[in-house]
Amino acid sequence: MSLLLDYVVPFLVLLGVLISIHEFGHYWAARRCGVRILAFSIGFGPELFGWTDRSGTRWRVAAVPLGGYVRMLGEGAEAGSGEGLQPDAFASKALPQRTLIVAAGPAANFLFAIVLAAALYMIHGQQYTPPVVTGILEDSAAEAAGVLPGDRFVSLGGATVSRFEDIQALVGPNPGRTLDAVVERGAATLRFPVTLGSVERTDGFGNVQRFGLLGIRGTERETVRRGPVRALAEAVGHTWAVSGMILGFIWEMLAGERSTDELGGVLRIGHIAGEVAKIDFRTYLDFMVLFSINLGIINLLPIPMLDGGHLAFYAVEALRGRPLGARAQEIGTRIGLAVVVGLMVLVTWNDLVYFRVVSFLEQLVG
Repeated sequence: MSLLLDYVVPFLVLLGVLISIHEFGHYWAARRCGVRILAFSIGFGPELFGWTDRSGTRWRVAAVPLGGYVRMLGEGAEAGSGEGLQPDAFASKALPQRTLIVAAGPAANFLFAIVLAAALYMIHGQQYTPPVVTGILEDSAAEAAGVLPGDRFVSLGGATVSRFEDIQALVGPNPGRTLDAVVERGAATLRFPVTLGSVERTDGFGNVQRFGLLGIRGTERETVRRGPVRALAEAVGHTWAVSGMILGFIWEMLAGERSTDELGGVLRIGHIAGEVAKIDFRTYLDFMVLFSINLGIINLLPIPMLDGGHLAFYAVEALRGRPLGARAQEIGTRIGLAVVVGLMVLVTWNDLVYFRVVSFLEQLVG
């Protein structure tokens, strides 16, 4: 019962809310474009409960809560045949309308993250630490680079710094790397390279992870309630910055600069959701903002089977002046399915290693 309340419930609430937001984006855009919606499902597999509205849409909650979908009339059909000929079919719509419908899902996740973050900044306040150095650790990367107390960071590694948290976000993922720093010292602006140190930390499951270390402290801490306009601007900036970090993480992984061991699946996400929910509700909502941005980015990746894959097909259609042939789309879909399944296998394996299930089984066999 403790496991259920502490981890399963926070995870299902997190996933249920964000999947609903994502799918509602598709639903809303499709309805505005005159497409008939056959089903709106939260989860896959057998239906647990549901109802049919006056427009004929079946709203359903299914047994496997690890995704969802909006089923539209003529989705996947060719424009000139069968369902595609009907005026309220997805396939009968013009390219800009189909693009809008597909892009609306990830867009809804970004919009939700912005609105939720802005609401938190207005109601609870934005936790804010100015990027001013108040202390330096001995024999640290900062000391070696010549950073002094009172220095105010302007940028690090080419990324603008407006809060101390920005420095932490840039340093942590880059152990041992050299980043260009720009600081204000009095009336002067100084530029110099900083070679980050590294620290190894062991989590509660015995897994060792390396993090970058700069060796500075920023003790000025305040929570500032924002007005509506400033809160919205800060939320947009936060969403943009987090999106950039996620894309950078993906690029480094593709380039072989970062291990795929860092990828986590359902088990690790559920564990994190439970842990942040234990801290307080505000922290849980902060994680919901982060995960909503993550969900939006992942769905925009140009992999067939994901929204980004469909958008890639539409981009080719716009360039060619006609859709890709059915055979080409079928091949692309199969490749996308293989990639998605491969990623699911990888993150599941990572989760089993992370939670020491693999080592436990090895001990049993050995």
